[in-house]
Amino acid sequence: MKNLKFVNLLLLAFVFAAFSVVCFAQTAPQKLIKRTTYKSENLEFGAGGTVSIIGAPNGSIEIEGWNKNEIEIAAEIEVEAGTEADLAKLADINGFVLDESLLHVRIISVGTHDKEYVKRTAKNLPKNLVGLPFRVDFKIKVPRYCDLNIDGGSGDFSVANVDGALKVKYLNSNAKLNLVGGAISATFGGGTVDVTIPTRGWRGRFADVQMANGAMNVFLPVSLNAEIDASILRTGQIENTFAALKPKARTKFTEKSVVGKAGVGGVALNFTVGEGTMKIAELKKPE
Repeated sequence: MKNLKFVNLLLLAFVFAAFSVVCFAQTAPQKLIKRTTYKSENLEFGAGGTVSIIGAPNGSIEIEGWNKNEIEIAAEIEVEAGTEADLAKLADINGFVLDESLLHVRIISVGTHDKEYVKRTAKNLPKNLVGLPFRVDFKIKVPRYCDLNIDGGSGDFSVANVDGALKVKYLNSNAKLNLVGGAISATFGGGTVDVTIPTRGWRGRFADVQMANGAMNVFLPVSLNAEIDASILRTGQIENTFAALKPKARTKFTEKSVVGKAGVGGVALNFTVGEGTMKIAELKKPE
């Protein structure tokens, strides 16, 4: 079963990487100039709905929950080209669009990496502009009680203060997951992932965080009640310094497997790294 999980992780990473290569294959001139533009949107959206975000091939996504029935989107869009005229053309194409319904809002990154989008919106775009590098960095605020679906390319990712069901897929990221409640299923191709559960009374239903290659750091509060299953599927090791975690009956901790119970048990926390390292440690109180 673990071998199958590792194959699935590597397959996902390969698909992401292939997608990235296609997106960024370019015939760009050697010397490019940059232009940065900004776009923002505000829309009413009640608690209990779903927000889906499709990130650009390159770019960060920062999400924060707040106590307003409103979504606030701020995007920084950087394009590169050989001339000012080409920059102006690309600035009109690369960015994001919204797809809104009563209980579901989709924030969709668009640009020259999407051939179908270019055909619809810029049929006469010169071929030498297709595939030029660009990035979209998002800062998004959503109602605290909502569900999130995230698809990202390569870039930083963070989510905090959101109490709902989170589904995350990211090619490569330095990610920070600050879990308040709900449930999370997240898969990363590579990078570094920090998973933090801030309080021992965590209201989550489950957490399943997987990474194909890289480093995962898990920070847990003292007196947490949880069932924890952490594993390295191929090469690497686990460093466990969380004293409250005890092995289950007839099991023992190894460098590649930590299966145990914290407190009286309860919520299931699963952490998997294909190849790399994992640290499980006590969450330090801010000084």
